[in-house]
Amino acid sequence: MNATDALDFHTLPANDNVNPYTFCVDLRGQWFLQKGKMVAYYGQIDFNGIGHGPLDRLVAGSFHSPLHAADWVVAEGQGKMLLADRAFDVNSYDLEQGNLTIRSGNLLAFEPTLSLKQSIIPGFLTLIGTGTFVAASNGEVHFVEPPVRVDPQALVGWADCPSPCHHYDHRYMRGVLGGLRALTGMGGASGEEHQFEFVGTGSVLIQSTEVLMGDLATGAVPRQAGVPGGGGGGDGTRQGGQQTPRTPGQLGGLQRRFGL
Repeated sequence: MNATDALDFHTLPANDNVNPYTFCVDLRGQWFLQKGKMVAYYGQIDFNGIGHGPLDRLVAGSFHSPLHAADWVVAEGQGKMLLADRAFDVNSYDLEQGNLTIRSGNLLAFEPTLSLKQSIIPGFLTLIGTGTFVAASNGEVHFVEPPVRVDPQALVGWADCPSPCHHYDHRYMRGVLGGLRALTGMGGASGEEHQFEFVGTGSVLIQSTEVLMGDLATGAVPRQAGVPGGGGGGDGTRQGGQQTPRTPGQLGGLQRRFGL
C-alpha cells in the first residue's frame, strides 16, 4: 500500500461510504450508536451509556426501547466516526416523516431526530420521524413493493406499511413435520414453507442472501488470539469460535417459534 493512499481526517468522506463495508459519520453533535460498531474515530468524541443523567432529556425524546438500552451509547462531540460490522455491507438511509422497522442487529446508528421504539415483533426495532440511519446487511439491500411474501431470513425490514403476517405452505401445515414444529416451535424458518406476507402500500427491504447476519453480543471483547483482554462479556458466550445468540428474557422461545 502506498502511504499517499492512507486516509486522514481531511480526506475521509463526510456522511458517506469509505467503501462498501465502512461508513463515515461527520459528527457535529450527537448520534445514537450500537456498541461495537465504531472501528475508529478522529476528533473530540465522548461515548455515554443510555440512561446516564446528562443525557436523560435526549434519551427521553429519542430512545424508547428498554430491552436494547444496554446495547447502545450516545456519541457526542465533533469529529468523524468510522462504522463497520464484520465486513458486511453498510449503507445510510434517509427517512422523511417515515416509519421504518428493521432487525435490531442490522441497525448500527441513527440521528437523534429519529425516535427509536421497540417493535411488537421480537428482534425488530422501529424508527419514526425524519433523519438518517446507518444499517448493515448480508449483501446488497433491495426494495420491493407489497403485496409480496418474503423469506424470513432474507428480511431486513419494512417502511410505511403494516406489519407482516405469517404465511405457511399448505403442505407444511398438513405434514407431520409441520405438526411437530407447531408444538415445539422448532424450525419452520425456510422460505419454501414459511414466509412473511406484506400487504398494503410501502416498501419491504430484503438482503441478497437467506443467511442472517450472526448475532454478536455488542460491546464484548472477542475471545481470540491477539486481542488484549479477550474474554466473555456481554450477554452471549463463545463456543468453538462461534457466538451463541443472545435471547433476552423469554424472547428466545418466541423468536424460534416465529422463525426470527
